[in-house]
Amino acid sequence: MRLRFTGTDSKVGNCPALHESLDTGEVVVQGRPLTNPEDLAQLHHFGAGDAAVVVPRELLVNWAPKEIDPMPKVIDADEFARLFRDFEHSAWHLETRRGYASDRDETFDEFLKTGVVVWEPDMASEWHQNTRSQADAGKAIGRVRVVDNPPTDGQRFLLGYAECNAATGEDARCLWRSDAERLRLLEEDFWIFDSRLVVVLHFNDADELTSYEAKTEPAEVVRYSIARDAALHHAIPYDQFAAQVAALE
Repeated sequence: MRLRFTGTDSKVGNCPALHESLDTGEVVVQGRPLTNPEDLAQLHHFGAGDAAVVVPRELLVNWAPKEIDPMPKVIDADEFARLFRDFEHSAWHLETRRGYASDRDETFDEFLKTGVVVWEPDMASEWHQNTRSQADAGKAIGRVRVVDNPPTDGQRFLLGYAECNAATGEDARCLWRSDAERLRLLEEDFWIFDSRLVVVLHFNDADELTSYEAKTEPAEVVRYSIARDAALHHAIPYDQFAAQVAALE
């Protein structure tokens, strides 16, 4: 059974906690075993192979699923773009893919020939202008890119383009995939806005962006926030990471 940690109210990393099966959707409850025979005798429908655990009510209120079969809320590209104009204090991206079809243009082709990423220093595009404006207003914008060893062509291209990200006011960092796996970081590619709204980006096998899935359920948002905080803690600035890559070549 493949399990995904859902959450805990413990402040020291011990039980109780909830996990979810990625295979069946079942919930695994981790807590103090109930062993007193008199207590067990009061349980209804308690079979010979069953086990009971005791957990605080808050664990289930805060972390248990609120829907049996939650329907994904898919937003369109225009609504996704508005989030970058309307967020109040923070927008952050975890990039987990080995390449993006949207990057494969003339600039990318030139990079494959020369090894140099060329970007417009005036940053006149709407994306760059908005990012610069939001950063100047004191809002936090950033990303962590998960990178393989050795990096793919797409990852090397984005590592070079990180200078442009930083020039607009982004906090651009990188993390080795081996470290992300050790941390059990989420494998999803997502943006999180104001620590209250998550948008998961879905791609096909050709690395083409196919849909935007918005999530606002508090327990889900906390799960992505935990991934963000872990990635930020262990990632390093893009220029330091680039130096590590160069030293390995």
